Amino acid sequence: MPAHSETKHLPYSAQQMYDLVADVARYPEFLPWTAAARIRSRKPVEGGEVMEADLVISFKVFRERFGSRVTLLPDQGRILTEYIDGPFKHLKSVWSFHDVEGGCDVAFTVDFEFRNAILAGIIGMVFNEAMTRVVRAFETRAAQLYR
Repeated sequence: MPAHSETKHLPYSAQQMYDLVADVARYPEFLPWTAAARIRSRKPVEGGEVMEADLVISFKVFRERFGSRVTLLPDQGRILTEYIDGPFKHLKSVWSFHDVEGGCDVAFTVDFEFRNAILAGIIGMVFNEAMTRVVRAFETRAAQLYR
């Protein structure tokens, strides 16, 4: 089960970074290996919103769609993602955003496992590098939007 966790200090507000990560529909514009995104549904819940979304991930010869339930909790500065359907055995991620002097701290944790052993093997070899590239893509996008 690959897992990755990192925290970054960024020169933006927690709200700016929260808004960037919460805008799932725009992921194909900047997120590596993300070929398409579609919001299935949105539903208000106490303290936020639950969104169901599909992402199409394209990596080498693999192209897979997966669905996830994204819980947006703006007052807590947290975004939780849970796997619904697709090529994974499981997937769970948590983003948290906290204002600090000079910007904000962004923490990201992801834990997942592919059903497909070949894809799992390919990703497993470059997993930490891939997750670092994903987080870096959000940093780069923030710099484009907020500077």
